[in-house]
Amino acid sequence: MKQIALLLSVIGVLIACKKEAVDIMPREPSIELISAGPSTVIEFEQPILLRFKYEDGDGDLGQTDPDDHSLWVKDSRLKTADGYHIIPLSPPDTELAIRGELEVQLSPLFLLGNGTEEQMTYSFHVVDRAGNRSNEIVTTTITILPQDSL
Repeated sequence: MKQIALLLSVIGVLIACKKEAVDIMPREPSIELISAGPSTVIEFEQPILLRFKYEDGDGDLGQTDPDDHSLWVKDSRLKTADGYHIIPLSPPDTELAIRGELEVQLSPLFLLGNGTEEQMTYSFHVVDRAGNRSNEIVTTTITILPQDSL
């Protein structure tokens, strides 16, 4: 009988801790830039690595369908953002506060005009399965040089 009471007490504490953690962390995802770079690239040659921290109070960040996008990244020189797939970061059908880091490799950049260099930034945000959008982050400036600049 004491073992059952102890087990129920432990389960009660775990449930209370989980509920408290979810209440403390907002249900909307939030992100924080760690790094984006390199800061100078030769067009068509070097990918950009985007590293950021994330947290989500109910853990519904990421999609099971690879055609569904959770990360939206916009080149400041263009009008629309590109979508990227993020796998589910916690088990589906669970409500679990999560936090961690992600690194995304973006395709090499290229010059849009015919100048000797261009400068740009990326802005990005994430959207969870409930449709909650995170804050938006803007990277530091990245300079793109033509291939013949070596």
